[in-house]
Amino acid sequence: MTHRQRIEALVGLLLGMFVAFLSSTIVSNALPVIITDLHGTQDQYTWVVTATLLASTATTPLWGKLSDLISKKLLVQIALTVFTLGSILAGLSQSVGMLIGFRVIQGLGLGGLQALVVIVIASMFSPRERGRYQGPIAAVMSLATVAGPLIGGVIVDTSWLGWRWTFYVCVPLAVIALLVIQRTLNLPVIRKEVRIDYTGAVLIASGVSTLLIWVTLAGKNFDWISVWSIGLVVLGLALIAAALFVESRAKDPIIPLRLFRDRTIALATVASVAVGVALFGSAVFLGQYFQIARGYSPTSAGLLMLPMIIGSMLSATVSGQLITRFGRWKGFIVAGAALMTAGFALLSTIGAHTNMVLLDGYLFVLGVGMGMSMQNLVLAVQNNVSPANLGSATSTITFFRSLGGAAGVSVLGAVLSNHVADLITKGLSALGVDTSTTGSAGLANLNDLPAPLADLVRGSYGDGTARIFLVAGVMAAISLIAVLFIKEVALKTHSALDEHLENVDVMADDEQKSLPDNVIDAELIDTDDSRARADGAHRDRVPAT
Repeated sequence: MTHRQRIEALVGLLLGMFVAFLSSTIVSNALPVIITDLHGTQDQYTWVVTATLLASTATTPLWGKLSDLISKKLLVQIALTVFTLGSILAGLSQSVGMLIGFRVIQGLGLGGLQALVVIVIASMFSPRERGRYQGPIAAVMSLATVAGPLIGGVIVDTSWLGWRWTFYVCVPLAVIALLVIQRTLNLPVIRKEVRIDYTGAVLIASGVSTLLIWVTLAGKNFDWISVWSIGLVVLGLALIAAALFVESRAKDPIIPLRLFRDRTIALATVASVAVGVALFGSAVFLGQYFQIARGYSPTSAGLLMLPMIIGSMLSATVSGQLITRFGRWKGFIVAGAALMTAGFALLSTIGAHTNMVLLDGYLFVLGVGMGMSMQNLVLAVQNNVSPANLGSATSTITFFRSLGGAAGVSVLGAVLSNHVADLITKGLSALGVDTSTTGSAGLANLNDLPAPLADLVRGSYGDGTARIFLVAGVMAAISLIAVLFIKEVALKTHSALDEHLENVDVMADDEQKSLPDNVIDAELIDTDDSRARADGAHRDRVPAT
């Protein structure tokens, strides 16, 4: 592909990425209305988000492995199609249970889009070049994050549309992205015997799902120390142990364990888990804080998140340009993790009556840290692997970030739910209400409560939200410690596709010519680990900082 063709394809990929991020953010501001309308609970509120994150997390490694084996273009199109189907079904939901189920289908497509778009971009552009395009990528992510809550707020506030259109509106955009990618993307197809580790995929997904279900339900449906808790923990750990055993012996594992011998990949994985917990877990509850605790409309709640989005977009753009110019990246990731930690520490002090100007300042600090951390961690990992492992490495880091996000939503949701319940009980007791003889007060019946009790519930959510930011701040601090020990390596100046093509055995040139123009026989490519090590030995390395 020429430079112009790569830019055209990039536009289509970014449109697909925009749709994926929009689907998450557009629903976040509508969730309080959806849960209230469908008479859901705080636990179900959490699961509407967790279901999508869990499905995308569990399938991300599988999408990444497939991208190393078959057509990346075909996979992107399949992921978009699955996502579109899930969006239509979610809009038709008649109960919270149905919505959670259809959000799982959305998550299957979302997992593919999250991993594949980054993998295809890495195939087209070198790590050094990629810094230049961090700005457009960050702009798309920021635009989706800003437009999502705003569009979702306007849709919910418009009586003749309703919350169901928060799902339907993504469908035409996904179809457009599908058509653009079909027309513009033209990557070679690597012809290779496909060996997919289905056993490992099932075990990973089952183990992660079991532990997340335990975290979400423990303390409410059953005690933390109970037969149910012990059973779920033992089952989850056993499934994960079995997955590690299978992965260590599989010829083409879903998550190649050998990748973690690389110091950068291992530490970036730890940082990504912590970043996922902090970002996904806390961001989900910001819209709830603004609407429930502070009484803002969904549209206004979207506007109040602008400082965080602007900070993220500016820092990602500036850091990306500087990374391309100087080839150094560690300092930006460290600074980003430090600012994230500081931002969450500041947000842990908020309450139901915090000054909004001050709160926006805290969100701006958090946004700047986000912009410098998220994509640059992926860049560092992609720079340290051979082309043959690009898909697996990228999907692995995305998997652990999504895993952290799913765990973060579950854990922080449980923390918030339990803390708010305690605050409401204490508040009712202070008002002289006997909680043993009255019904519960919360999101499910907020609109039906008398004004004093409704104010008590809103205030409890306002004061209780600070605790989840405190937990998120601890996780951000863990990510800071991890990135401090990452060894910086100079960014390569060749794209993954260029490196792959350079490894084609020139002695087999006649045999390669017999194949179609866009097909490369993987058997003609030297993907031996020694070749990858040789490539690494010739790289200019920047001393550890």
